Amino acid sequence: MPEAILDPELPIVDPHHHLWDRRSYATPAAPEHPFMTAIEPAKRYLLDELLADTGSGHNVVATVFVECGAFYKADGPAELRVVGETEFVNGVAAMSASGLYGATRACAGIVSRADLLLGDGVKAVLEAHIQAGGGRFRGIRNSASFDADPEVLGPLNRLEAGLYLRDDFRAGFKHLAPMGLTFDAWLLEPQLPDLIDLARAFPDTPIVLDHVGTPLGRGSYTGKLPDRFDGWRANIRELARSPKVVVKLGGLAMAFCNFPSFLAEPRAPSEQLAKEWGPYIETCIEAFGAERCMFESNFPVDMGSCSYATLWNAFKHIAKGASAAEKTALFSGTAAKVYGLSLPMT
Repeated sequence: MPEAILDPELPIVDPHHHLWDRRSYATPAAPEHPFMTAIEPAKRYLLDELLADTGSGHNVVATVFVECGAFYKADGPAELRVVGETEFVNGVAAMSASGLYGATRACAGIVSRADLLLGDGVKAVLEAHIQAGGGRFRGIRNSASFDADPEVLGPLNRLEAGLYLRDDFRAGFKHLAPMGLTFDAWLLEPQLPDLIDLARAFPDTPIVLDHVGTPLGRGSYTGKLPDRFDGWRANIRELARSPKVVVKLGGLAMAFCNFPSFLAEPRAPSEQLAKEWGPYIETCIEAFGAERCMFESNFPVDMGSCSYATLWNAFKHIAKGASAAEKTALFSGTAAKVYGLSLPMT
């Protein structure tokens, strides 16, 4: 039986979800990895599926799409094919903005991809995204997720170490702040020092840490979440010293963290999720302050542990002791500010 929705009137901006049809989703086949098992039910996750989730009881007033390799152009210059994702998502956003599909403004902000290793050449790609985004394009994400143990990332094990430290990456990164763009960073907990270094080198660039830095509990890290917590916390506190960095509170339902709730049957209730995730989320709020934190769904990836409605119930359990102003920041205000969304919070 579905859980009763907690605090159903509280406005939510979901700042991190994906859309895809996996016929065009560029992930290598690796069905044996738990990541692939988790997203198997969501081979198709487009506007209808998103709105079914956002309409499941919580007051989701708007969302932000984050890149996932969806609907790249099939031809044209290789570096510009990524702009197809922005074109696709902007079309979805325009459908939603018509009001025909309900009050939620899906994809009100768009975070796409551009290869910052292009250096100065990335500026033309960013300009193309801006033009394609219909006023909704907000920034890019370049994931740097890497671990020497290939079992950790499985099908997403496709990068080399140290992306954010490379000079050619930073030659592209320097263009973001002058163009008013944000940078979403996805990397793994042992890599947090790389992001700390990047944030210090570019103090004027808004950086969004995805998924609280992705604590690891799979592969060679199995059973080591408690042992690694203090090191993760020290890095989070150090990262918070860079005032332009904010953090997304979520992604803890993914395979890489490997909490007991992942792929559990029966599905874990929101109280259990809150207990598992709470120490990480509460540490981030303590370090960054509510005004630099935002809850995220990371759907459909996080459906490996729970439904959309249960996930937001878990966040509401964690935030139950927060003030009204803090709840506004955590559930909608920080996301609206960081991604420049002007929306009625009703």
